[in-house]
Amino acid sequence: MEETIEVHGPTVVQGRLPVYGAKNSVLKLMAAALLAPGCSTITNVPEIQDVTVMAELLRRLGCDVHYDAAGRTVAIDVPEELGHQADYDLVRAMRASISVLGPLMARCRRAEVALPGGDAIGTRGLDMHRAGLEAMGATLSIERGFLRASAPGGLVGATYRLGYPSVGATENLMTAATTARGVTVLENVAREPEIVDIGRMLQAMGARIDGLGTTTLTITGVSALHPVTHRTVADRIVAGTWAFAAAVTGGTVEIAGAEPEHMAVVLDKLRAAGCEITTGQGVLTVRGPERPRAINVSTLPYPGFPTDLQPFVVALNAVAEGSGIITENVFEARWGFTAELERLGARVHLDGHHARVDGVPARTLSGAPVEAMDIRAGAALVIAGMAAEGTTEVSGVEHIDRGYEHFVENLSAAGVAVQRRVSAGRG
Repeated sequence: MEETIEVHGPTVVQGRLPVYGAKNSVLKLMAAALLAPGCSTITNVPEIQDVTVMAELLRRLGCDVHYDAAGRTVAIDVPEELGHQADYDLVRAMRASISVLGPLMARCRRAEVALPGGDAIGTRGLDMHRAGLEAMGATLSIERGFLRASAPGGLVGATYRLGYPSVGATENLMTAATTARGVTVLENVAREPEIVDIGRMLQAMGARIDGLGTTTLTITGVSALHPVTHRTVADRIVAGTWAFAAAVTGGTVEIAGAEPEHMAVVLDKLRAAGCEITTGQGVLTVRGPERPRAINVSTLPYPGFPTDLQPFVVALNAVAEGSGIITENVFEARWGFTAELERLGARVHLDGHHARVDGVPARTLSGAPVEAMDIRAGAALVIAGMAAEGTTEVSGVEHIDRGYEHFVENLSAAGVAVQRRVSAGRG
């Protein structure tokens, strides 16, 4: 027996949908709190499973963590003496756990972090994390499934250029450098709004960081940081999910709490698909067309089109007029869910890191049992099921719960015929 999401199509999303703090930020903000003894409080926290996992990881490191889901806050009381080992049972469940590596090196001068797991969307090695810390004077090795790092004399400032603007490596090296002796210059860093959010929290804690939002960060080490209260940036991926739901179903959504300035490329693509988009008074309104036009998209690091929204482009093109080409430049294994989409009748043709999707009228799609393989693919399958005739049953909903707060309840309140059920599964 397993829990599934059952959607009865065709169904249209109409109404107001909320956006809270970004999953891809809040987990790293929680890790950054390790840098300062005392109680830091993070607000605008989404009610998702990954926050619970990160809270437990911090507890095992010695912190007292109070997660108030209803109040959307996490209070993290960090001790003077921290533990330095992040265990496999938690790290394998959530790759963001690796973000404790930088803070632990800054505070403890050593860390043992299990090699991470997370979504099955491609390899995401730790080479840049490792090379950047080695440039700062750390010694690292992999032993018995753990990345072990130490710098008994403390980290020292260095200049390091990332081979790729990795979000995770940028976060770990930025946090590690906050208390390193001297000046650290990180080049070719990630520029995502979530990186800027973490940097602003670090600055409020007393870190000296220049260049947030650019390709180069200059970090002058300080002797100590202090706890703060910090509000999490809005989740642009959840906002994009709701926007694509409107585009695919021909509905209208008012997205409350989004920050459209972080979604410029996404909104341009939705306009190209035929959506009408307006902003004002803290609400982003997206009106989907009767039938969308196919769009071409290449995923790239920010400010390019985000890889996390790629599955929704595939779902849109599946019911669009014409054919669209999607190029995946970030995660090579993100196409796995397309086989599930084809079970609904989508026409997807894969060629390396490209996919051509030939659109068919939505009524041509028919509901079927499908399986979510990661957070975003699961949500995209639900949205595709909204457009299909009949019932689509999505298993693997634990992935969706990792990234979306009250996903089914929010869609149901916006008029979608969707519910959670206990199912015997596909086997």
